[in-house]
Amino acid sequence: MKTVLPLGDAAADLATAGGKGASLARLSRAGLPVPGGFVITTDAYRTFVADFRDELLQADAAGIAALFAARDLPADLAAEILAAYEAMGDQAAGAEAVGGEVAGGGVAVAVRSSATAEDLPDMSFAGQQDTYLNIRGEALLDAVRRCWASLWNPRAIAYRDHNGVPHDDVALAVVVQALVDADAAGVMFTANPVTGDRAETVINASWGLGEAVVGGQVTPDTIVVSAGKITQTRTGDKAVMTVRTPDGTHERPTPEELRHAPVLTEPQALELAALGARVQELYGAPMDVEWARSGGAFAIVQARPITAIGQRVEEWNDSLKGDHLWTAGNLGEAIPDVMTPATWSFVQLFISEAMSASVLPGFDLIGNIGGRFYMNLSVAFSAARALGMQSRLSAIEDVFGKLPPGLDVPLLTASRWEIVKGVLPAAVRVRRRVRANIRGLRPFLATAAQRCEELRAAVAGARTGPELAGLWTREGEPHLVTACRMLEAAGRQGGATLVFTRDRLRRLVGDLDAEAMLTGVNVDGELASLGLLTGLGELARGEITCAEFARAYGHRGPHEFEISMPRPGEDPAWIDAQLAGLRDSSVDTEALLARQERAREEAWARFARRYPRRLAGTRAKVRRWNAVVRDRESARSEVVRAFWVVRAFAVRAGELTGHGDAMFFLSREEILAVLHGDETPLEQVPVRRATYERYAALPPYPALIVGRFDPIRWAADPDRRGDLYDARGGGAPISDIVTGFPGAPGVVEGVARVIIGPEDGDRLGPGEILVTTLTNVGWTPMFPRAAAVVTDMGAPLSHASIVARELGIPAVVGTGNATMRLRDGDRVRVDGERGTVELLT
Repeated sequence: MKTVLPLGDAAADLATAGGKGASLARLSRAGLPVPGGFVITTDAYRTFVADFRDELLQADAAGIAALFAARDLPADLAAEILAAYEAMGDQAAGAEAVGGEVAGGGVAVAVRSSATAEDLPDMSFAGQQDTYLNIRGEALLDAVRRCWASLWNPRAIAYRDHNGVPHDDVALAVVVQALVDADAAGVMFTANPVTGDRAETVINASWGLGEAVVGGQVTPDTIVVSAGKITQTRTGDKAVMTVRTPDGTHERPTPEELRHAPVLTEPQALELAALGARVQELYGAPMDVEWARSGGAFAIVQARPITAIGQRVEEWNDSLKGDHLWTAGNLGEAIPDVMTPATWSFVQLFISEAMSASVLPGFDLIGNIGGRFYMNLSVAFSAARALGMQSRLSAIEDVFGKLPPGLDVPLLTASRWEIVKGVLPAAVRVRRRVRANIRGLRPFLATAAQRCEELRAAVAGARTGPELAGLWTREGEPHLVTACRMLEAAGRQGGATLVFTRDRLRRLVGDLDAEAMLTGVNVDGELASLGLLTGLGELARGEITCAEFARAYGHRGPHEFEISMPRPGEDPAWIDAQLAGLRDSSVDTEALLARQERAREEAWARFARRYPRRLAGTRAKVRRWNAVVRDRESARSEVVRAFWVVRAFAVRAGELTGHGDAMFFLSREEILAVLHGDETPLEQVPVRRATYERYAALPPYPALIVGRFDPIRWAADPDRRGDLYDARGGGAPISDIVTGFPGAPGVVEGVARVIIGPEDGDRLGPGEILVTTLTNVGWTPMFPRAAAVVTDMGAPLSHASIVARELGIPAVVGTGNATMRLRDGDRVRVDGERGTVELLT
């Protein structure tokens, strides 16, 4: 029975040396730079626990620790271990060659657990047992004993249970290596762990020992190497570093001159990638390699197969392009889903036409972050400051929602002159275009619904791929572009009307009467945001047929921009579910509108008595407000209807080519190419489908993102926040108080019902308070059942505010934290005038 083996000994196999020990022995024998040392074998472990093994299987965590602590290592085993350790001191020169160190207390070593069910191709067991660094002298014996005990810590037991590994089948070896006195360290993956691309090596690097990287305490540098060249680099904010101290290791603040400095030079990164290639060649599989650098020389301290790599995926993440503030507010509420590539392609076209005045050359106005839609507020803030319009920045919150107090908005790196030079010409061009399009807005709105119906019929009638492609190019896309430009014109026709009319009125009469006086948008013409709800009411009363409802309102729904999802007009079951919900309401839509009409007229009467000379002028301004809101919502509705044509086009393309829903994973240009017979783009579909499914499985990301954001890592964090992610660290604390914009006035008490998505809307009972992340038109049918509405996202001009105000339902929007602070079934008081939500029980 061998209890101690040199690290490179051929007998150091899995059963004897554990997974880590066997791997390091293999690397050492292959001539790779592995720090010297030895392995305390599994036989030594079994000898030590022989007298109390049965007790281990019965004891709890505290009892297990006590069992190990109460026993000393057998004298002959302790002597053998210390002899091997002292031999490392005799070979100090070799140890120094890989960064080891000899001091008065002996060689500094790393003591690492190495279980027999560890570092395997299908299970890594990474981090389940313990490691001790900077150990010297006879402290080694205690470290070995604690390593053995860690085989029975709660997380190791749980990991074995999860993977079906019997506890009787495992044993633990211990690897003792010269501790590399590292000035830098990190992790290297010989295949991209995010995308699965086996042609890429990804290196993470930080200062000091590697524990800060492995433990996730820092944002390391990231370097991607492919075909012997560096293809990507990203320098991280390395706020802390793990350093050696007399009593072990500790995290210390990184010196300021190193914090944002790159750890590796280009030649060093290529040298390290070449070492990774040698490791991968030795194992014949992609590897996860822990490395350290000392005195310019690299050492490999651990290597294991990458267990989680599977179908290759892409990375959809525009937050990696720079330090910007991204928001999911406003348009992100209308596009709440992870987007398929086809949807993203058409959304980019939509934004380029509908928001061209906001585009700043060289910077992205919108971004795709983990498949979700975000807008870059750093562009708006930088443009406002460059143009001397800081006083108008408060208007951004009215549109996109509140920013946390004290949030420092990162600005663009462009100079003031570069921003002015980029913004002004576009603004002048758009102003001319808006003036021209305003004249065509009414005719467009009058004919758009019929035109879309004709286009969908033409798409359905296309018989060949080239015929469908030609139809889209000649008629489909031009109609979508026109709809987008009409939305731009409708939104800009009132100038600052939408933002400032409301503010002036609130200063004159207070929040309650101001909000009442601003209702009635639906009186002089239908408010499109209410169309779905009023249409369902007409259908329920038998005033229209299902076919008529589908033609008029079937394009609106909770997922109306995502072209891979059916529209309500295609889904009779959705319509039936909404009708059932309306039947459960204690008050119908018409009654709510009538009640709000009375409140509106009473508010106007009070205004007339208080400001008789201002009455006519104020009524004119409010009519203008209502007209602008109505036109904006109508134009947006027609953009959504045009997206129903887009969906019909993609579906028909799949039918004619025989590739079905693969079309949803292509861009609009690629769909046209496939229709013309070029099937090359289809090669990307499996990767994009896997990417989409990966992101779609994650929870919705934070409403606000500052800097570089990793959706996968964020989702795995049990302490993640849904309101804000700030890569710079710190950030505003989560408030214990739920406050937001006064969306619609009124005070009500009731039971909170936290609804994650509109598909769970049947959980909302009559008279309960709807609490959710966001709402859009697809949520409207729930509103009559709700006593009040509370949302994380939103602003005074958001969907929830407009619809709640028209229906007279108290609402508090843009709280940022309602779904984090309120639980299903809590009793709460909602004050829509003050914008507060109070927890009662």
